[in-house]
Amino acid sequence: MQTSELNYFKEILEDRNQQILKNINGVNDELDQLSSCELNDEGDHASVNNSSMVESVIVQQQEQELRDINVALAKISSGEYGICAMCEDEIGFQRLKVKPHAIYCIDCREIVEKTK
Repeated sequence: MQTSELNYFKEILEDRNQQILKNINGVNDELDQLSSCELNDEGDHASVNNSSMVESVIVQQQEQELRDINVALAKISSGEYGICAMCEDEIGFQRLKVKPHAIYCIDCREIVEKTK
């Protein structure tokens, strides 16, 4: 992969990293506000609990994406970025444009999904 392409993906990954950190901080602030609200009845409690569960799942998904992004950034630094973790072929440019932190090429991703 050319240096210009690596820089392109590095910038995308760093931007997404910052966006996720802002999202997680915003959700955590919102959860803190919800927990400090004065709740008047069981309906309020149920609504807050439901919102908290949904927000927690979103945070977990974003934390996983953040870990994947950090792995991809480390691979850029080590020169291993864009190589499929299964077959060790190059991951296609278009696939990386869609999911810059992808660790599998399209074919291997399908295999992984089918075996789950």
